[in-house]
Amino acid sequence: MALVLNGAPAAEALTAGLAPRVRALRERGVTPTLVILRVGAQEESRAYERAAKRACTAAGVESFTVELPESAQMDAVLHAVRSINAEPGVHGALLLRPMPFARTERAACRVLAPEKDVDGVTPASLAAVFAGEAGAFAPCTARAVLELMDYYGIDPAGKRVAVVGRSLVVGRPLAMLLTARDATVTLCHSRTRDLPGVCRGADIVVAAAGHAGLLGADCFAPGQTVIDVGTNATPEGLRGDVDFAAAQGVAAAVSPVPGGVGRVTNAVLALHTIEAAERLSKN
Repeated sequence: MALVLNGAPAAEALTAGLAPRVRALRERGVTPTLVILRVGAQEESRAYERAAKRACTAAGVESFTVELPESAQMDAVLHAVRSINAEPGVHGALLLRPMPFARTERAACRVLAPEKDVDGVTPASLAAVFAGEAGAFAPCTARAVLELMDYYGIDPAGKRVAVVGRSLVVGRPLAMLLTARDATVTLCHSRTRDLPGVCRGADIVVAAAGHAGLLGADCFAPGQTVIDVGTNATPEGLRGDVDFAAAQGVAAAVSPVPGGVGRVTNAVLALHTIEAAERLSKN
């Protein structure tokens, strides 16, 4: 049976390592602080908000929510984002997505100050990730995949990696992060020709397409690492993009859903907020 790559110990180790940095900031009178901007009251967004706040508390990061009604117009949302940009005591901002109006969401991502963009949503942050610039804030989930791999000693250097999913939230920025770590990456999606064959030929498979059970038994090969980033609500509960039982019977290591990458994502959000506080407090 495959090794199960549980996210909890990786998240706990990452969080524990942040304590000295938080102490150093507080000794200088700086309290790392995250603002969560939520438009509407969708339960999925509220659940993520609660998880993010728990991770921040565990890491010593202050967090609070700015809530706008679902009917909020673009001007109101952009005013809230600009207020966050202007507040010196705020070091990071998390824009909960999707927002009710896609046009408003795109505008909010453009307006957010890149130095406070701890979830890698601004065009400037994404451009820096794609350019391989040191210190760029990647989307938290993309970085969480690498943090999970590092915790379990899985080095992507020289490996063939199939990333299934081409979103700007995970797939494309993750492909860039893996390339920077000397992996050879094939960026795939649900319409890739012979997707199972491409996946079987990889040393590491990362599923981030947002399709429950997309990768079945014919996608896996002995010795592989399979990391499932998918979080899909189904009548049977939360499911990933990977058929976990099928992968566990073939691969060397596989991450579960829930309990895998998601746990690490929240710890990375706290890490990015601390990094932003360190940079901003030097100015």
